[in-house]
Amino acid sequence: MFIAQGLKKGNDFWKYLVGSVFVILASFIGQIPITIAALMKTLLAGKPLPTNEEDLYALFDSNALLFLMLISFVFAIFGLYFVVRKFHNQDFKEIITSRKKIDWKRFFVAFSIWAIISISLILLSYFSGDSEIVLQFNLIPFLILSAIALLLIPIQTSTEELVFRGYLMQGFYNLSKNKWFPLVMTSVIFGGMHWFNPEVAEMGPIIMVYYIGTGLFFGIITLMDEGTELALGFHASNNLISALLITADYSVLRTNAIFKDLSKPEVNYEIFMPILFYIILLIIFTKIYKWTNWKEKLTGNHIEKFNEPTI
Repeated sequence: MFIAQGLKKGNDFWKYLVGSVFVILASFIGQIPITIAALMKTLLAGKPLPTNEEDLYALFDSNALLFLMLISFVFAIFGLYFVVRKFHNQDFKEIITSRKKIDWKRFFVAFSIWAIISISLILLSYFSGDSEIVLQFNLIPFLILSAIALLLIPIQTSTEELVFRGYLMQGFYNLSKNKWFPLVMTSVIFGGMHWFNPEVAEMGPIIMVYYIGTGLFFGIITLMDEGTELALGFHASNNLISALLITADYSVLRTNAIFKDLSKPEVNYEIFMPILFYIILLIIFTKIYKWTNWKEKLTGNHIEKFNEPTI
């Protein structure tokens, strides 16, 4: 059972708290390059230091800024690897999957399904003529963006998935000995980590329904499938499409994408559309992978195994 792979002697919950702090510190170390670059640019230009994301986008080319922002995830995933291997004495694969080896076919199934859906919706919206999506394709900046995105965005999404759906999911299971608590906690924390995204400032706290709902979807497919491969594929697909295909001035990823959405963000039914797609995807994955026993896999309690008494 994937979520129970951290149940080992001496692997107490306090270790997950210390390990999480270590991963966060590793991420902060990864932010040193962007801090130094910002200091150099502002000092040389005689400008005040940047205090928010808007200042950073005014200071850097979008490709350079994306690269500098994503570097911190390289440090974070190495920090996570160190914590799992050296602090928990656990095989790193155990926070990825319960299978004998990582099932890359599952990764690419989830990646492809969501890529097809996302690209189709964006193209449909563009060619319908009713939207404010415009073409902004510029070959050289796009090629540079593609190199950065293909190299670093899978690291970013994998880091988030392995921290939340792998490491912390198992950590909260060690604490609670049930499955619903890790599922809820990781979903809420995952959503909360997006609180400072510019989309929240533009559309208000209601957008947190999307972020927490997305975390819940990732948690459900991880528990039902006994591994993170589907969540890894979906998350990588979502962020790569967002970076390469469409961008907006209010987005956390403002890139040299092919299209740009000029519309003003507003709260309407479209915020809840991804939740509908998540339900459809759960049905599709259930059919493909023959998922059963939902109640036990999502809410079941840990059952201690006892040896039969000898007579």
